[in-house]
Amino acid sequence: MGAALRRIQLGSALSAFGLGFTVPYLYVYVAQVRDLGAGTAGVVLAVFAMAALAVLPFTGRVIDRRGPLPVLLVASVVASLGAAALGFSSQVTASVLSAAVLGAGTAVMQPALATMLVRCSDTGTRTRAFAMQFFLQNLGLGIGGLVGGQIVDTERPSSFTLLFLIEAVMFLVLGAITATVRMPRTPAVTAGVSGAGDAARGGMRALLSHRAMVQLCVLGFVVFFACYGQFESGLAAYGTEAAGIKPSTLGIALAANTAVIVVAQFVVLRLVERRRRSRVIASVGLIWAFAWIVAGYAGLGHGSQTMATAAMISTYALFGLGESMLSPTVAPLVADLAPESMVGQYNSAFALCKQLALAVGPAVGGPMGASLHGPYIVTFVLFSLGITVLALRLGRRLTPVQDQPSLAAAPSRVVAVSLPESASAEVPARVAAVH
Repeated sequence: MGAALRRIQLGSALSAFGLGFTVPYLYVYVAQVRDLGAGTAGVVLAVFAMAALAVLPFTGRVIDRRGPLPVLLVASVVASLGAAALGFSSQVTASVLSAAVLGAGTAVMQPALATMLVRCSDTGTRTRAFAMQFFLQNLGLGIGGLVGGQIVDTERPSSFTLLFLIEAVMFLVLGAITATVRMPRTPAVTAGVSGAGDAARGGMRALLSHRAMVQLCVLGFVVFFACYGQFESGLAAYGTEAAGIKPSTLGIALAANTAVIVVAQFVVLRLVERRRRSRVIASVGLIWAFAWIVAGYAGLGHGSQTMATAAMISTYALFGLGESMLSPTVAPLVADLAPESMVGQYNSAFALCKQLALAVGPAVGGPMGASLHGPYIVTFVLFSLGITVLALRLGRRLTPVQDQPSLAAAPSRVVAVSLPESASAEVPARVAAVH
């Protein structure tokens, strides 16, 4: 990686390290440490997610017009203020407002960082750049959670205040590091600043006319709904209620998930980077379907408690294997589908689908995992198989180089300027010939 990419990755990892300090303990902090009750804690978590849904629809256009770096700098300051305020919040209103500010800031960071990675990479390096980001973010979250766990003390609210202040500092560090990055002056940024980009002016209408991107957004929603949206809600409820595992074992299962990602990421990358992206994503659906079947055995198989515990830990590990296969495929594909002047809007649209899935997933999976054990497993086995079907259908709409970037004879940005179907007639013949 070049110097710019290294700095972006370092800042991203440190911000994830800061998030790891507080995310696992947010519910406990609001409900028990501040003694605001489980209901208020639920509202705080919901507001944290809903704030992202409120800001993401507008984020992409601003990124394309002003560039990702100014947007990221503002978002890091906003998130830092929200984290610091939450650390001192002892009342319901203050906690809810602080969570909204924190959620909005962290949500805007995602598409801004993704767009910076796109601007500082090309088709030949983009896959590894996103895989490295995913690896470092998971490593940062895991280490942050472990270190934070050694600091927190439910009897001392000040220990939690310290965690949120550390998180706030990490966001400012992210802004300071990325502020030193010299972003390339790409046509996309020039068009966004001058207002001359027709695709950027098309906004959401142009994006919705791009059928491959629409299919990828639907696929992304199902991916995050069937996996990430269940980790701390439905799957956790199912594991404790149906499989009878201890809550502390869930921590071990999540650690196994992170360990598989950290260990397998670059081994998996070598296996998938020369294969068709649609086939890799389809394989993830099959792996996750098997993971849900293993979870079904844990809660419905009537085996020993030891076998049930091992099965639940294996389920989380299998999810980690699938995640390590998705990181070098899905995010780079979003970038390669985007016209040069709409990279920010495409990244924001995909982040919005992700956030919707993370909001809907716990609401659907939580009650099912706690009480409807058999239907819960069957439902998510079917959703996982749906990932396979949607991925194979998406593959039919991708150009050969979009589906398999290694086919390109040399690194090229041509893939990243593919236009929605409504604008495809305007592509010069020489560009179409490359595809």
